Amino acid sequence: MPKKEKKPLPFLENVPIIDAGSEGKAIAKVADLVVFVPFVVPGDVVDIKLFSKKKNFAEGKAVHFHQYSDLRTEAFCSHFGVCGGCKWQNMQYEHQLKYKQKQVFDNFTRIGRFDFPEMQPILASENTIHYRNKLDYAFGSRRWLSDEDIKNNTQNLELRAAGFHPPLFFDRVIDIETCYLQPEPSNRIRLAVKKLAFENNWSFYDSRAHHGFLRNLLIRTSTTGDLMVIAAFGENQEDSIRLLLNYLSEQFPEITSLMYVVNTKKNDTITDLEIQLWKGNPYIIEKMPHPTDNTKELKFKIGPVSFYQTNPVQAFHLYKTTFDFAGFRGDELAYDLYCGTGTISNFVAQSVAKVVGVEYVPEAVEHAYENSHLNGITNTTFYAGDLAKILTADFVAENGKPQIIITDPPRSGMHEKVIKQILEISPEKVVYVSCNPATQARDIALMQEKYQVAAIQPVDMFPHTHHVENVVLLTLKAN
Repeated sequence: MPKKEKKPLPFLENVPIIDAGSEGKAIAKVADLVVFVPFVVPGDVVDIKLFSKKKNFAEGKAVHFHQYSDLRTEAFCSHFGVCGGCKWQNMQYEHQLKYKQKQVFDNFTRIGRFDFPEMQPILASENTIHYRNKLDYAFGSRRWLSDEDIKNNTQNLELRAAGFHPPLFFDRVIDIETCYLQPEPSNRIRLAVKKLAFENNWSFYDSRAHHGFLRNLLIRTSTTGDLMVIAAFGENQEDSIRLLLNYLSEQFPEITSLMYVVNTKKNDTITDLEIQLWKGNPYIIEKMPHPTDNTKELKFKIGPVSFYQTNPVQAFHLYKTTFDFAGFRGDELAYDLYCGTGTISNFVAQSVAKVVGVEYVPEAVEHAYENSHLNGITNTTFYAGDLAKILTADFVAENGKPQIIITDPPRSGMHEKVIKQILEISPEKVVYVSCNPATQARDIALMQEKYQVAAIQPVDMFPHTHHVENVVLLTLKAN
């Protein structure tokens, strides 16, 4: 039987963009069909070419503009529209904030369906460019080609590229000239490595065939002036590795931690590999203001695979909100769930009797202890393991019943067993920090029998993206 021919997707004309949605895509509605469109702004009126259609929603691309929105601004990056990193760059920042706050409200209303007070206005980021302290550049053998490139003779084009993978294309790399996310010398280091590679005719990594010399370049900066560079190689070419590392050491003396790793696996993860130190320290130091004494600072040691909030200036406001919501008296026992390297634990430790932190990654727990020691903090205890298995009645009996629980889970939210145990413990307050208001709303809904939402504070950590952090204070309902 011959295959049934697919119906051509409809071409939609003069469609108003009505909202900003998830994953950085904007929303249009045609009859009962919701259409997701990237790189447009609410208020635009466009023609849309669909490339995917389901029963109730479709995805498409704006191919003609009939009207431009008053919310628009000129994108400042030449790679906007191709690189998927800053999808809201063409929207004025004050309106980005409005839609991020709306995202929290919509998730709490549609998913949570619980009562909540009026949200505090979202905390804007102090910096809207050069705010990241970490970027991971890719080196690839297949450069992303524009329509103009494809029209020309591609046989004479240089296909090696250093930059970022475009969305949905793991085997392509956009050749980036200037990225505005991380302060210099980030761009200069990447371009210098690329120039040296061309001079020595080094191969760039082929993600399909799984071979090639240059693979990744991870750069971490800090507000203290420390600078970490980790070069990842797909092949163990010792002479070339030595040449590159010596070159970086000579050309960029400001590097305080120069490291490398040989990764011959089929994925880019280096957390399970031995990272070698070439020069300097195996860590950088970040600092943060003290939550109650502006004459003091907290310091945090960040290793090559440590987690630390990527917007360090805004991280203080996130943690200060968490601190203020907790309203510590000074005599409490606090649990810090999903504590990572103990940033929040150490941030609040001097205002409570004791902090007990729990984290899945053993190396992160080691760093949490190091950060306590670095700050002269002695009232913290950390455990490594799966929270769903660790947080039991026996654990509480051993460590004490907390008056306050702070939880900062990954995007997937809290495991249902963790929620159940929090309800069993019934602390006076739960401060829930989230990078995903949808899963946060889901989890709070499971807790509403015992807890009420007392305060909500969205925080913008990632300008020009749809991402938003959100801090919620939950208080125990009266019996």
